[in-house]
Amino acid sequence: MIPRYSRPEMVAIWSPETRFRIWFEIEAHACDALAELGVIPKEAAKTIWEKGGAAKFDVAKIDEIERVTKHDVIAFLTHLAEFVGPDARFIHQGMTSSDVLDTCLAVQLTRASDILLADIDALLAALKRRAFEHKDTVTIGRSHGIHAEPTTFGVKLAQAYAEFSRCRERLLHAREDIATCAISGAVGTFANIEPYVEEHVAAKLGLKPEPVSTQVIPRDRHAMFFATLGVIASSVERLAIEIRHLQRTEVLEAEEYFSPGQKGSSAMPHKRNPVLTENLTGLARMVRAYAMPAMEDVALWHERDISHSSVERMIGPDATVTLDFALSRLTGVVDKLLVYPENMEKNLNKFRGLVHSQRVLLALTQAGLSREDAYRLVQRNAMKVWEHGADFLEELLADKDVTAALPEADIREKFDLGYHTKHVDTIFKRVFGEA
Repeated sequence: MIPRYSRPEMVAIWSPETRFRIWFEIEAHACDALAELGVIPKEAAKTIWEKGGAAKFDVAKIDEIERVTKHDVIAFLTHLAEFVGPDARFIHQGMTSSDVLDTCLAVQLTRASDILLADIDALLAALKRRAFEHKDTVTIGRSHGIHAEPTTFGVKLAQAYAEFSRCRERLLHAREDIATCAISGAVGTFANIEPYVEEHVAAKLGLKPEPVSTQVIPRDRHAMFFATLGVIASSVERLAIEIRHLQRTEVLEAEEYFSPGQKGSSAMPHKRNPVLTENLTGLARMVRAYAMPAMEDVALWHERDISHSSVERMIGPDATVTLDFALSRLTGVVDKLLVYPENMEKNLNKFRGLVHSQRVLLALTQAGLSREDAYRLVQRNAMKVWEHGADFLEELLADKDVTAALPEADIREKFDLGYHTKHVDTIFKRVFGEA
């Protein structure tokens, strides 16, 4: 993660200061449970909370200790003991490093999830507002990048709203799946620590106990979490690419907001480029890239190894920070998006009625022609529009084979734009519960 694509609240979750504070809380909650069980003195647990809770952990000093110990948790416990004093001997009783590391990662990922969920909520609100604003703004729908049939810009945004609603549900499930606690000791057998300690720590941290931790929380949970972030990033890219296409000079149906004083090119003063959505495309690639190493982390040796550790130290912060930034940026793009209904109408009419070809085709089949014959009649007139700039309606009316099957009034009726938007309210009710 780099400052350019980072927001402070998410970055703070991954700071060393936050990490060490969570480590302390895990250890201190465990001490409370151990004291309840009579394993350590209650006064010791109280002292650990009082002195450790008031401590300001020195990140540089912990790093200095780790350079000697070559072990991050031992380095932290050594530093913590300087604040706590003799009662520090009761800290980490029956625990192993993974109990602290994995439980801490669970806390960090659940906190990150909450920020991402709030990000999606903000994006959904912007999409809904703009969708209703343009519910009836008719535009051309495209397949393969080619004019297909009319739709509305509001329907385009409603699609994005429905997609990000699904993303939100997936993230909720991923958050629930990742929010597990492991305080089970070496190889996860609870031989030196009672399961009650794990249950107590989990409850205090808003987690649930991992059923079988084998010293580490199984990494299928993490794989699903980062895969979910990758899917969300793909949805970000889908909408970003749509906006980029709509901003092309030849299309110009919508455009990123261009602020006063903004410059589009160092060489060409006229340029207004879709730089934000291009940036989102790149950021989405990065978030997706983090899913693969998370999946490769699932297969650890026996009860545990640490091949996953270096991966997660990078992808945990990078994936969540990057997606947080991307969602926030996309919300801003949608919120300020410039929409040009006049250009939508102009583009819709660019090929002089071709977008109504299916209605004519269906009418001919209903009039008794085979589908093959109807298709041939419609297509031969459509090609005149493509190749010679003819008017589709005029060509149909001049085709005796077409008029022999359909009266002129029926043919003209097939060019009614309202036909294509008659179910927009139905779509909106399905998506938003209202129209």
